[in-house]
Amino acid sequence: MYAIVEIAGKQYKLTEGAVINVDKLNQEGNEINFDKVLLLVSDSDIKVGNPTIPNVQIKAEIVDKEVKGDKIVVFKWKRAKNSKKRMGHRQKYTKIRILKIEA
Repeated sequence: MYAIVEIAGKQYKLTEGAVINVDKLNQEGNEINFDKVLLLVSDSDIKVGNPTIPNVQIKAEIVDKEVKGDKIVVFKWKRAKNSKKRMGHRQKYTKIRILKIEA
């Protein structure tokens, strides 16, 4: 069984027991419930939401509150003297583990 869920404006394919990184969540506590389930596929049934499926929740726990992603380097350069700029960015993620898909 797997589900496609919208978390923080992005879609993720989730199965029970999976550990994924999502964009940083400002969530209190250790357990999270996601209810924006767009698609649910079980062994014998496929449910498609319009736009979401009612009465379906996904329970997850926070493994790590803040994980930093790989560094992205942006380098800007112009012909004029001393007109170059090097900038970097590291996206922050929250690592979660999917406990249960309740249909």
